[in-house]
Amino acid sequence: MTDRPFYVVLGPDGAGKSSAMTELATRLPGWRTLSTDDGLVGPGHALITELRRQVVQDVLPHLGTVYSADFLATLLQTAVVHLRDQVERHDTDVPLLMDSYYYKILAKCRLAGIDHNPMYTWWRSFPQPRAVVYVDVSPASAWRRSGDGARLNPLEYFGERPGWLGFESYQKSLRKLMLEEIRELPVTIIEEQPSVARTADAVAEVLTR
Repeated sequence: MTDRPFYVVLGPDGAGKSSAMTELATRLPGWRTLSTDDGLVGPGHALITELRRQVVQDVLPHLGTVYSADFLATLLQTAVVHLRDQVERHDTDVPLLMDSYYYKILAKCRLAGIDHNPMYTWWRSFPQPRAVVYVDVSPASAWRRSGDGARLNPLEYFGERPGWLGFESYQKSLRKLMLEEIRELPVTIIEEQPSVARTADAVAEVLTR
């Protein structure tokens, strides 16, 4: 644990977590929201946005041929260290809500075939949040939200191309690994909500109890 007021929102692909965080940024006065998503990256950190774009557009389409899984994990570590740095530099008087932290990246690295890596031990030594809010969604709903697979990237399904069975299997495995990673932390699970606004309502209620 850390003495900083630091919380994490976590969830599988398609849960609406990032959209809810964008809405929460205007709903929680006095809070700071932090993510590696474009809309929530702080000023002066354009490199994080650019690296994310390059991972999706250049590395993932050629994973296993031009680029190795180890190379991918090394790039993803830049996001993990960036988030750690922001926690350590954060004003202790301001509560901080962070998107996923290293938990989801670690789980996805493991699903990409890197089950053991010295980086994981380092990541697990980073400051831990006071609590995690886990925003859940069924694989079926997430599949529909992805346009039946049209908007997926290779780190969201098993197999050479998007398909329902590969997506469902991946998302169930991802959920299992993420919950395993946070099992020692206080966790509140929010069941699937019908809209971004309802998801934001549920997260805000947990955080402001």
